[in-house]
Amino acid sequence: MSLDPEIEILLKQLAVEGGPAPESRTVAENRAAGRAFAALAGDPEPVADVRDTTAPADDRDIPVRIYRPVTGTDAGPLPVTLFFHGGGWVFGDLDTQDHIARTVAGRSGTIVVSVDYRLAPEHRFPAAIDDAYAALTWVADNAAAFGGDAGRIAVFGESAGGNLAAALAQESLRRGGPRITLQVLAYPPVDRFDDSPSMYENATGPVLSRSYLEWFWGAYLSTPDQGADPRVSPGRSEELAGLPPAVIATAEHDPLRDQGDRYARELADAGVPVQHLPVEGAVHGFLSFTGSVRLSRDVLNQLADAVATAFAS
Repeated sequence: MSLDPEIEILLKQLAVEGGPAPESRTVAENRAAGRAFAALAGDPEPVADVRDTTAPADDRDIPVRIYRPVTGTDAGPLPVTLFFHGGGWVFGDLDTQDHIARTVAGRSGTIVVSVDYRLAPEHRFPAAIDDAYAALTWVADNAAAFGGDAGRIAVFGESAGGNLAAALAQESLRRGGPRITLQVLAYPPVDRFDDSPSMYENATGPVLSRSYLEWFWGAYLSTPDQGADPRVSPGRSEELAGLPPAVIATAEHDPLRDQGDRYARELADAGVPVQHLPVEGAVHGFLSFTGSVRLSRDVLNQLADAVATAFAS
């Protein structure tokens, strides 16, 4: 299928701005480009309250942002969604995907805790997944202090954040908790060594090319063999039974498409309830386009509604 018409228009507008290939940019230049992407999200969705704080973890404090949805005064403790932004483990912060956190909070009725995990190359693997697990533990231990229910926690990740959310679900199972109710993964990289057809069909992008993906892996990992670690490649794990239910969205014109599709099938084969959303006409990162692309808004709303459904009972 061809590109979604609104995505195609937006990509043409971005192409006019020109500039060097992203894999030839410096880390600082790519971080600036990532911040500029935030402008494509449109006006922020209103929530009841937004608060910045930190989650203490060993010798560091992890910045987090807590979004409380608009609810009735007698709502009681609310479920919590732990959110991990994208950006190839190299860029992104609490501001770049603020719109996703706000939409999820508003539509799901959950308190969203967005995590500003450490970035590569200054902090390579396993810094990001260590921060993710520390943030999960902090939420489980402190949810009551911000009106959350420690027994009802979902994880939601976009792109590299989807990798962290998937790896975190496995890490939580391996460590015996904290328990995760649902994992929502938006076009996640789950296999460092993937060589499936979509890696060739979409080798030049748009948005994410195969060479740009290699640039990210090079910044994130210290050695090639780290790619076999299930905390890097959760799609290579053989211990999938017992993982929390998953909602996985993949984009048609994305080199990561096939590995996300395969992970959905492998989870289902292991007895994990899976809702797979293959999004036709979409490209990697399309959830950042909510300002002008209806498809982006619709899918983000659908993912947020899936979180609400998971906690409806």
